[in-house]
Amino acid sequence: MPVISVIIPAYNAAKTILETIHSIQQQTFSDFEIIVINDGSADGTVELLGTIEEPRLKVFSYQNGGLPVARNRGISHTTGEFITFIDADDLWTPDKLELQLAALQQHPEAGVAYSWTSFINEKSEFLYAWEPLYYQGNVYPDLLLKNFISSGSNILVRRKFIELAGEFTPTLKSAEDWDYYVRLAALCPFVLVPKYQILYRRSSQSMTSKVDVMEKYILIVIETAFQTAPPELQYLKNQSLANTYHFLAQLCIAHALDDKGVEQASQKLQKAIQLHPKILLQRQTQRLVLKIGFMRLLPYKISSNFTRFMAKIFTSSSAKIFYSKAG
Repeated sequence: MPVISVIIPAYNAAKTILETIHSIQQQTFSDFEIIVINDGSADGTVELLGTIEEPRLKVFSYQNGGLPVARNRGISHTTGEFITFIDADDLWTPDKLELQLAALQQHPEAGVAYSWTSFINEKSEFLYAWEPLYYQGNVYPDLLLKNFISSGSNILVRRKFIELAGEFTPTLKSAEDWDYYVRLAALCPFVLVPKYQILYRRSSQSMTSKVDVMEKYILIVIETAFQTAPPELQYLKNQSLANTYHFLAQLCIAHALDDKGVEQASQKLQKAIQLHPKILLQRQTQRLVLKIGFMRLLPYKISSNFTRFMAKIFTSSSAKIFYSKAG
């Protein structure tokens, strides 16, 4: 049996699935199986998978059930001692599996390993990376506040904790990763690999139109999480909500296509400040306030071009190094 099972949910992923699988094949650790769950694709995804000569690859086809259901179906087919997930449009650096596995082996008390995430566009070009965070050990309170793991293509988990955590919540159409991470954090310590190893693909297409859906399901996740959180952590709820609206504001402004997107970002940020005024003390919030103000004052095209230019200048240098090595 393989040491690691890699699960790829795939729905109409013909444009990216081969690149994703190639990044897995390039891993320096090779004792793994690749389980692709074809979630009702109708774009030639299955036919493309059939062209890959890879004995570790297994493909299972189902009617469309959505991302959480596809991940659950993938788990049911795994045989590895450790389980990891990657979406069909994301990429890993070659040392992702090796270093995450080593981290768990060096910390037998830990159940989950994660790394830092960088973001790419549809052309696999570097966009940006968040500042590195160093949460380890009991990260349950930290995950109640925000999803610092960033994406569903990150964690490596010991099988026994997957079994204890249960399935991904099938009714969630967004934030299902965060919901799952919170449940895992309630069960076991996490360990960090302090490297940018995940390339998460961001699509600008209709991103602002998805914000309302994301908001709806993130709020469900927060409500569910705090229903089971102990009394001594209930005070974190308003801050968690504020972090959510801060994130939504960032998303709106990053993908704003017109003044409406800028106004939407402003409304989300105002809500974050109302919920947790101390969020204004954070440098990230102060930058966001300035960015939104700048984009509201100047014509949209001029302000958006300038802010993109400034974002490139201030992007984390370590993330840029990560991307150059990944490419």
